[in-house]
Amino acid sequence: MSAEADRGFRPLDEESLVAYIRAMPALASRLGGSLDSITIKEVGDGNLNFVYIVLSDAGAIVVKQALPYVRCVGDSWPMTRERAYFEASALRELGRLCPDHVPEVYHFDRAMSLIGMHYIEPPHIILRKGLIAGVEYPLLAEHMSDYMAKTLFFTSMIYNSTTDHKRGVALYSANVEMCRLTEQVVFSDPYRVSKFNRWTSPHLDKDAEAVREDDALKLEVAELKSMFIERAQALIHGDLHTGSIMVTIDSTQVIDPEFGFYGPMGFDIGAFLGNLILAYFAQDGHADQANDRIAYKKWILKTIEESWNLFHKKFVELWNKHKEGNGEAYLPNIYNNPELLSLAQKKYMTNLFHDSLGFGAAKMIRRIVGIAHVEDLESIQDASKRAQCERGALNCAKTILKGRRQFENIEQVIVHIQSFGQD
Repeated sequence: MSAEADRGFRPLDEESLVAYIRAMPALASRLGGSLDSITIKEVGDGNLNFVYIVLSDAGAIVVKQALPYVRCVGDSWPMTRERAYFEASALRELGRLCPDHVPEVYHFDRAMSLIGMHYIEPPHIILRKGLIAGVEYPLLAEHMSDYMAKTLFFTSMIYNSTTDHKRGVALYSANVEMCRLTEQVVFSDPYRVSKFNRWTSPHLDKDAEAVREDDALKLEVAELKSMFIERAQALIHGDLHTGSIMVTIDSTQVIDPEFGFYGPMGFDIGAFLGNLILAYFAQDGHADQANDRIAYKKWILKTIEESWNLFHKKFVELWNKHKEGNGEAYLPNIYNNPELLSLAQKKYMTNLFHDSLGFGAAKMIRRIVGIAHVEDLESIQDASKRAQCERGALNCAKTILKGRRQFENIEQVIVHIQSFGQD
């Protein structure tokens, strides 16, 4: 970031935010122009940013500002504010491709690392909180498969020319600090002694040690890390867990793509599926006499199954629809008979399925023995019970990661998940 841009930055609080909005017509107009009766609430419970909900009698917006450090650690861990630029860029691009499931950006200020965007109003809540509460979302698989199929297909070389694809890769390749953060916390720290790692101790001390001493696991993780770093397959969200999705019974909105870059498609798919699997394993810790959560666990498994199967179906449908287009990965004058194209698609989707399982499993492992955990498990008050749920999830993830190529379909994965003493 330039020194000039750095000089223009100041972190806003509730009072200075009002003055900022007054000076920005793109934001003030969304609040009806009159700022005399607005209310501001800081809701940034994430690890990195300030997030403000700004409400007036005439409208509402969300303002998000990136800080120059990791918020949950403090200024001892510096972090580029340029992530706000990539988040705004990704929101606009993903929103163009899938407007039904991505909030609109109204305003972006690069010097201030500030985004003003559509307010996703109540009763929307973070999906993770809904999963903890045991709420069923009947359209979740439909909506998320739609989002993943469109955003991943239309930013891949199955659809785009090499020139367009490389242009996108070049733009997002500068989001290097966020990628490096993922490399560290997902693919490195859980497999070594790191001051940032934590787990439910002493219950999982031996489990954490076992991860650090599992050579077969390390070899598989090395392969996934290389793919994450080297494979510019499509524009990915980069952090597509259940805390980056807001939901109601009939609406699904994807937020927070500040980790966005051109990477392996399976990283997004795996993040979503892996976090649903974590939610599944957490249910026994939230069960009580009023609700044993057994039916809800079946709903989560059904959602995992449907999410992959619907994604697969929609992605291949998009491929068939655009097979005569500008995409340079599978040129139409080469893959010009249905049998050959079908074989190419089958091989591509099988590889993508295995990638998704591997990345999903890696994301599960880091949430149990790495720096940032998930509320699904953290909110289980009884440490012994929490550790029991975490151990089931950890052992499931390790076996999926090491054996991912043996799964031929998502139904086999569901059976495997159920085998870990949770039913």
